[in-house]
Amino acid sequence: MKFKSRNVFGEPLVNCSSNPLTGFYRNGCCESGDEDYGDHMVCAVMTADFLNFSKSKGNDLSTPLPQYNFPGLNPGDRWCLCAPRWKEAYEAGMAPKVVLEATNELTLNIVSMEMLLEHAYKEKQKNG
Repeated sequence: MKFKSRNVFGEPLVNCSSNPLTGFYRNGCCESGDEDYGDHMVCAVMTADFLNFSKSKGNDLSTPLPQYNFPGLNPGDRWCLCAPRWKEAYEAGMAPKVVLEATNELTLNIVSMEMLLEHAYKEKQKNG
């Protein structure tokens, strides 16, 4: 059963990424449900440091796995991360930036709003 999805501000959850297609349900959003044991709810912007950290913890997010329709991630890609893994990375000083509008409010059961705000991703402004 999928839970009603709102972001950490209590507003409708926005898309995290369609390219690569992310989310536990592979619908682009960091939605969660009873079958999502990993709590894939944090919309994060990948960095080389985080990808290396995750690989060192046994979760290689860089290597493509075509059999699972997984392209492998690169720095700059947005991906719905497991909230406990993001918190672990935060505690190790390796947490990637977070797109708050696309991060599920259920994340707040695992990670504090202060931690998320500290790592809030801000879009670069385009000139003209």
